[in-house]
Amino acid sequence: MISSTSGSVLLVEDDPNDVLLIQRAFTKANLPAPMQVLDNGEAAVLYLSGQDPYRDRHQHPLPSLVLLDLKLPRRSGHEVLAWLRQQPELKRLPVIVLTSSQEMGDVNRAYDLGANSYLVKPVAFNALLDIVKTLDLYWMNLNQAPTLAHD
Repeated sequence: MISSTSGSVLLVEDDPNDVLLIQRAFTKANLPAPMQVLDNGEAAVLYLSGQDPYRDRHQHPLPSLVLLDLKLPRRSGHEVLAWLRQQPELKRLPVIVLTSSQEMGDVNRAYDLGANSYLVKPVAFNALLDIVKTLDLYWMNLNQAPTLAHD
């Protein structure tokens, strides 16, 4: 059994401007959750599976929550989500899709693949700040986190 999680957030986002805004929103919301940032889907798979260069779980802990963009290089967010839900020890890890896509095909596919929530990135910073505060309240404080384990 893997007892998760560090209380950290894994942000998988390839746009450095969006990363900066999300990090600023976390800081402005006074969120204590440490954040790991990866800029492509393949790195997310390596990180979550604990493969090099992310083998050291003290330095690269399993997150409590994944914020996943869909339009990623090397593996799309949908591909990462599909892979994650097939991993017995990781399939319960909460994943929130945070993307600019409002296409219903993307929304439906994300839920079909096991996304826990689907949020569209707002244009205004204050709206992003509201989303981050809500994420903290619901997913990091109210939500009962699963145990990550083998079946």
